[in-house]
Amino acid sequence: MSVWDDLVGQHPVVEQLRSAVDASTPGGGAGPAGGGSAGGSTSGKMAHAWLFTGPPGSGRSTAARAFAAALQCTETPRGCGHCASCHQVLQGTHADVEVIRPSGLSYGVKETRELVLRASSSPSGGRWQIVLFEGADRATEAAANALLKAIEEPPPRTVWLMCTPSPEDMLMTIRSRCRLVTLRTPPVRAVADVLVQRDGIDAQLAELAARAAQGHIGRARRLATDPDARKRRNDVLAVPRRLTSVGPAVIAAEALVKAAEAEAKVTAEELNESETTALRQALGESAKGRMPRGTAGALKDLEDRQKSRATRVKRDALDLALLDLASYYRDVLTLQLGAGSDLVNSDLSAELRTAAESGPPEATLRRLDAIMECRERLEANVNPLLAVEALTLALRI
Repeated sequence: MSVWDDLVGQHPVVEQLRSAVDASTPGGGAGPAGGGSAGGSTSGKMAHAWLFTGPPGSGRSTAARAFAAALQCTETPRGCGHCASCHQVLQGTHADVEVIRPSGLSYGVKETRELVLRASSSPSGGRWQIVLFEGADRATEAAANALLKAIEEPPPRTVWLMCTPSPEDMLMTIRSRCRLVTLRTPPVRAVADVLVQRDGIDAQLAELAARAAQGHIGRARRLATDPDARKRRNDVLAVPRRLTSVGPAVIAAEALVKAAEAEAKVTAEELNESETTALRQALGESAKGRMPRGTAGALKDLEDRQKSRATRVKRDALDLALLDLASYYRDVLTLQLGAGSDLVNSDLSAELRTAAESGPPEATLRRLDAIMECRERLEANVNPLLAVEALTLALRI
């Protein structure tokens, strides 16, 4: 067992990070960050700023967390996975590793300045003061500029680990000062093997879930273990065959939005419950559920953050539903062009072949473009129902 075990199908990344951990040993030092990929000349060196990039579900945060644990590890080989430091980092309780997960749609400059100030302190017991910034692409322009100043002149024992889907999501001036770690979409077979070996999932169901999730490990696990999640996805994939006229198209749009909201509600409630319980206990909740005086403000702040996060979770869930819908038309296009690639939705192969025979590839491409345009509209804060109604009407043409 080691901290790298949860990185599925990312062998080049593991080797890159292991080399950096070895270079960070006393006497190894930590040179300037600089840009570079797994194959670059600086890939084996330690740096003060790292940018973890890759498609959703590839394991950006998992890789960054494993790297943080290995950097703080007190055993040999580093990143053992069983020492106290590794355990604390992986559980999120290490005093010298701060994990930032933006709860809302953006991360502001005030929060960033406070973060930079905390990051400048010396490690209290670990080897490094580490900041793991998930969703760093949510930083506002002013926040990114504040972050840039910290990365340009970091304290000698501070390490920044930032996670974004793409390098282009960060300012060029930040990218140029970071060591780049590029993760790929894990192979379907590797994801299915993880579900079988670690979660005890039936091999056939694991294969279907891994293929449907398109390499997104967390979603594959949810699809494999949660029948309701599979049903919601099936409802999304049923949209194309429901677009028989304008009326059904509008109804299908409403169903699509509601399915995404149901998915988001499950996710948000799971997060909210654990957070609220932990905070109430930390504030001194009595056995009868009563809270001490003066704690209402802290609970209200948490509630506000959770409401802000709920908005983001709903948007993300709807975007995920649109990607599922795009996978349907991707399969149709694959069949129309005779590409020979494996189908994402192999359990719908008969329906997909019928759809492929009913029109030209150009029409399928227009439908895929309509889905991408809908995603852009949602990103621009267009009303979700209006945006999806426009999409379903475009899909039926």
